[in-house]
Amino acid sequence: MKKSMMYKVALVLMVVGALNWGLVALFDMDLVAYLLGAMSVLAKTVYLLVAVSGVYVFYVEFTQKK
Repeated sequence: MKKSMMYKVALVLMVVGALNWGLVALFDMDLVAYLLGAMSVLAKTVYLLVAVSGVYVFYVEFTQKK
């Protein structure tokens, strides 16, 4: 089944989130906060987009008939 562009963007954002959490766990380094400013509006937006992407991908994967 062909995946939509929105699905692909959501997957990329999920990978960004996963890598960021990996860096937090391994090196106590929050790359998003480092690049965008700790809890800045832009950093919060990225965190929110990562969270929404996770919910979206979960929804798509578990509601589509295979």
